[in-house]
Amino acid sequence: MLIGMPGAGKSTVGIVLAKVLGYDFIDSDLLIQKGEGQLLWQIIERCGLDGFRTIEERVNAQITADKTVIATGGSVVYCPQAMEHLRSIGTIVYLKISCEELARRLGDLSQRGVTIKPGQTLDNLYTERVPLYEKYADITVDITGLSVAEAVEKIQHKIYLQ
Repeated sequence: MLIGMPGAGKSTVGIVLAKVLGYDFIDSDLLIQKGEGQLLWQIIERCGLDGFRTIEERVNAQITADKTVIATGGSVVYCPQAMEHLRSIGTIVYLKISCEELARRLGDLSQRGVTIKPGQTLDNLYTERVPLYEKYADITVDITGLSVAEAVEKIQHKIYLQ
């Protein structure tokens, strides 16, 4: 299970990691979009942050998979039931990245489907979420400044050391 901030590379790194490991790949944000028939930002606009988190909790808590890399949405750490379920079916890897690099990678947060409160900045969101990522992580991998291939290699190394 890959957790981390939006823009950290969970989906991109996850696909490559799955190929290298010979695993399947699931992007829980895509499961949410498919189930709701809308893009994430549209769901957030329609349901609000609390409504979106209810959907996110339900979808992530129902994932069943074996030998699968799962890229979660950045806000899944606000869903304790989902996080406990994900922990029960696999290893949780926190893709840590600096806030500065995130700011360079991210464009308009509202169009990415980021659950951010009105008036909240990326810095505020980062400060709020990092302790939650650290709380749930079995493994933390700092991927700041790494290419996708380097990030995958570092994740594999950490997993095999566990």
